[in-house]
Amino acid sequence: MPVGEPRADNVVPYADQALLLALRGAGQEAVMQLIWIYEHDIDLDGVRRFHQNFGRGLVGRLIERSPLPFGRHRWVSVAGPQAPLEIVEQPRPREELWDWAHEQVELPLDPERSPAWRMGVQSFADGTTVVSLVVSHAIVDGGGVVASVIAAVNGTGIDLGYPTRFSRTRGRAVAQDLRQFAADLPEIGRTLVKAVKVATRRKDELVRPSAAPATSARDGHESVMTTVAAVLIDKDQWDQRAKELGGNHFSLVAGFAGKLAQHVGRTRPSDGAVTLLIPVSDREDLGDTGGNVVTIANVTFDPDPVAKDLSSARTAIKKGLITAREKPDEMVELLPLIPFLPKRAMGRMADMAFNFSVDVPVSCSNMGDVPDDVLRVDGTKADRFYFGGVDRNLTSGVLERRRGLMSVMSARLGGRVILPVFRYQPGADNSRVRLREAIARALADFELSGVIE
Repeated sequence: MPVGEPRADNVVPYADQALLLALRGAGQEAVMQLIWIYEHDIDLDGVRRFHQNFGRGLVGRLIERSPLPFGRHRWVSVAGPQAPLEIVEQPRPREELWDWAHEQVELPLDPERSPAWRMGVQSFADGTTVVSLVVSHAIVDGGGVVASVIAAVNGTGIDLGYPTRFSRTRGRAVAQDLRQFAADLPEIGRTLVKAVKVATRRKDELVRPSAAPATSARDGHESVMTTVAAVLIDKDQWDQRAKELGGNHFSLVAGFAGKLAQHVGRTRPSDGAVTLLIPVSDREDLGDTGGNVVTIANVTFDPDPVAKDLSSARTAIKKGLITAREKPDEMVELLPLIPFLPKRAMGRMADMAFNFSVDVPVSCSNMGDVPDDVLRVDGTKADRFYFGGVDRNLTSGVLERRRGLMSVMSARLGGRVILPVFRYQPGADNSRVRLREAIARALADFELSGVIE
């Protein structure tokens, strides 16, 4: 399964440039982690082949900035592994598995300077071997990572034909980026008109204080780690329950996310409703080389009845998806102005785009049916597989301003439904024990059983 077709145009889309600048402006990083757990012997040579194959296509690149302060960023090629494969055969205690996984997330990544991805392998005292792959979200989204993993497993990845790093002289880069700026001017002009209208209509959000008063001794600047847990559920059990509740896989994921949000107190204070931010892939074909090619659907429903009847959640999802397609978010329409915005404006724009200023949304990503090839990082099927998106360098100040964070993801593969959950709520019990208890309670609401890890 090829990752994409070679394409000469290496201009980074506005959405990807906005993501990078917003993260840089906030001092944050967004990464994705995939974890393969092998309880049978692992083929390390197979893992090495995967590591060599993975550095192509959408992940075989970095972002290179323009020498112009208002210039467009460019994709540049960095073929092959960007960091050595770290294999540690000295076993650690099995109970330290998730500590090790977190340590892998914290290793340096940089979508501009390299590496934008890295892999590690660790043995554990009970005979388990775990493989971790961490990828910068600035260069690719979840769908792109899945396609890249499948390509690496099958040895079918291809290069995208981008120029190599630092291949442009400064003079050539300035001339090329000025021509690009001239080509973008008509769109920039139209966007300025829209921006004035948006600023007028949403002026209250623009002038609202950017953060709640910091409660920490370090004035809200200390780093905070989100809590993570994951659920494995038999796919047949899941599908049967969705059918009994008048829904489908997607509406049951949404219903589970809504009921879990209710249990941990992440519902709208005014009416108890839950708001889900659901990313929908816009990657129409494998030749689309954008990094994050998604539309965000805003879905709101009452979580009270969903454990008995999914019809309200299903209706809300359908309405949200139609609205997202037919009426794009006005903040997304302002993306052509990204190169001209000061760093401090990026956080405000992100808060407005995701309604952090007026709501307490829950991110709900659904990968759907994923080919079992994804399980074969060494050529054989892993016994268990987990994945998730992680925000690094989140500060207490940011989380207070956004009134916390919660994310529920899902994928179907290997005969199971996988549901990773990430959560942090200022002032609450953010332990894994508390999160696992809330997950167990939500599963019981839906009369479902599964392994919570």
